[in-house]
Amino acid sequence: MDAHKYILQKLNEDLDLLEQETEDVLEKAEKGIRYSRLAMRNMRKQVLENPFASNTDEITFFKKIKPRLCSKLIYYAKLFNIESKRPRGSNKSQVKYFYNHIRKLQDYFHDNLEFYHYYRRNSTYLDQQYFLRGKTDVRLGLDTHFCFSDEEFSTSHDNTVATILAYDMLIVHLKSEIDKLENYNGMEPQHNPFDKTTKFFWTGNKVDLIEMIYSLHSSAVVNHGKVDIKELAYAFEQLFNIDLGDYYHSFLEIRSRKINPTKFLDLLKASLLQKMQELDG
Repeated sequence: MDAHKYILQKLNEDLDLLEQETEDVLEKAEKGIRYSRLAMRNMRKQVLENPFASNTDEITFFKKIKPRLCSKLIYYAKLFNIESKRPRGSNKSQVKYFYNHIRKLQDYFHDNLEFYHYYRRNSTYLDQQYFLRGKTDVRLGLDTHFCFSDEEFSTSHDNTVATILAYDMLIVHLKSEIDKLENYNGMEPQHNPFDKTTKFFWTGNKVDLIEMIYSLHSSAVVNHGKVDIKELAYAFEQLFNIDLGDYYHSFLEIRSRKINPTKFLDLLKASLLQKMQELDG
């Protein structure tokens, strides 16, 4: 299982770097597809060469590990398809185009509503049917992709989980694009509350700053909670001379942390407590 997690972690690191360094969305999608395919091949090789020690390990892999990897491939493939056909006309036509795609993505959730609720509620009572190979029960419903899947590397519903995760990310991306078109006409706000000559620079990880920004937004401590996340993110970008990139996508990655989704906030708390103890002597 450690080998599987390493492959997934390496892919996430490569994709994080890709998101930060590549601005063109089609180039980003093409590279994302390539990275994800390579990781998928490596993971399949590991699975076939190293049998699972138990049914529990197999379920964990096909419910939690493979879908997180496969979701990246689905995300970038759909992203390329959507963005390559994006209208070149008015902002209004582009917004309409994105909303139509959001509805199509949400239709998938409705079409698989029973399983969608099962997965979202972290249920486990049907895991042996959903996430063990060779345990397919057609009465529980099947994703059409299962008919063409690799039986040695697939279960009846691992691709469904991957699709749910991918469509979550796509909806976030599309809503972000709609925000830009509706509020800024594809441009950043002209008003800058901070001096461009500021000497403050964020020297930590971008994702840590994003974690803090979302915590401030969710706690409603700025403008009594009447500030949009994009406005708050933009203010921090100007203050710290940093480009946060696709912070919506980064927030999804923060949410997907299984062990500690608020590790930076916890670090801040621990650092402050330590400083207080040092001053108390």
